[in-house]
Amino acid sequence: MFFGLDFSVLAPSLPFLWTGLQYSVKLTLIAMSGGIVLGTLLALARLSSNRLLSNAAQVYVDTMRSIPLVMVILWFFLLIPLLTGNPVGAESSAMLTFIAFEAAYYSEIMRAGIQSVSRGQVAAGDALGFTYRQTMGYIVLPQAFRNMIPVLLTQTIVLFQDTSLVYIIGAKDLLKAAEIAGKNYNRPIEMYIFVAIIYFVICFTLSQTVKRLQKRVAIIR
Repeated sequence: MFFGLDFSVLAPSLPFLWTGLQYSVKLTLIAMSGGIVLGTLLALARLSSNRLLSNAAQVYVDTMRSIPLVMVILWFFLLIPLLTGNPVGAESSAMLTFIAFEAAYYSEIMRAGIQSVSRGQVAAGDALGFTYRQTMGYIVLPQAFRNMIPVLLTQTIVLFQDTSLVYIIGAKDLLKAAEIAGKNYNRPIEMYIFVAIIYFVICFTLSQTVKRLQKRVAIIR
């Protein structure tokens, strides 16, 4: 007992919390992968000479970045079934939401990374007879990814923290698991403290990894 707290309830709750943590990590990895792919396409669209394509991508990015994530989560969860006529589970809705939302942020990171690559690299691709797609795929994007790895990982840390918001639609993430376990054992404070420690340890460890990567990237440059 510590100030009236009873942490003995954590042991029987660990399997349930572990399931929630697995979903949070899964959601983070899927949203990161999908967000980077879609974000890269958006970044290329924004840098395109096609004004229609560039403006459409800019509207999408600006719109997503101007709306609170919790509202986007609710919109996807409530509107998709109305538009499609089919119910969408909380987990599937959360994945679609995070990919669409995070793509706007990854897009800006990738756009900055692409613009950080010297124009001479593009000229070299032209001199070799590469098409625009080949120049981007073989020369520009690999360098942009290398330059942006620390920033991409930093955004992923924020993404992992944001996954806790999916509890509002009933998705069984780590926070939702803690809430349910807290109600089952009538010990919500202990559960929330434990989950906060888990978030801190994971995010702090990843932050230290990002710092080491930043030093390596700086040395390569």
